[in-house]
This record gives sequence, structure tokens and C-alpha cells, in this order.
Amino acid sequence: MTDTRSIFADGIMDASVHYGVARLTLAQTGADGKPVAAGQLVVPLVQLPAMANGLLGLLKQVEARMKEQQAQQGAAAPEAPAAVPGSFRFG
Repeated sequence: MTDTRSIFADGIMDASVHYGVARLTLAQTGADGKPVAAGQLVVPLVQLPAMANGLLGLLKQVEARMKEQQAQQGAAAPEAPAAVPGSFRFG
């Protein structure tokens, strides 16, 4: 089993390509509201389209799920409390 590390990122500070490798410097919003480097994602350039398509596919699934939840909430009685969005897993 490989050792994995989780990095929270809410943005990208910098992106570059050198020698066939894409490097994305991930960012977190610091206490002062400014971005702070959180880590670097390094991807072979030939794999970048597949990764981007994977993220796009995930985004489309999340958007569809949100629309589904909004439609269900819209069908509920007006006095019913709004559902708290939960986590969900795809794939």
C-alpha cells in the first residue's frame, strides 16, 4: 500500500510546465485572506488532460446532485427546514 497525504487547497497560486511536467502550486487562504502555498501537484504533461477531464466529470456529477437536491427541497412544504448538505462519494 502506498503512503498517501491529503492537502487541503482552495485555489491554485501558480502553474507551469517544464520538461514535460506540469507543476501546480496549490493554495490555501491564510488568516489574512491572502493565498498561502499548501503544496505542489506534479503531473506528467501527457496525463494532465486525463486528470482535468476527471475533475470536470466530478464537477458535473456534483452539479447534477445539487440540482437534484434543490428540486427535492422545492417540492417540500415551505415550512419544512432546508436540508443540510451532506457528503457523498462517486465511483
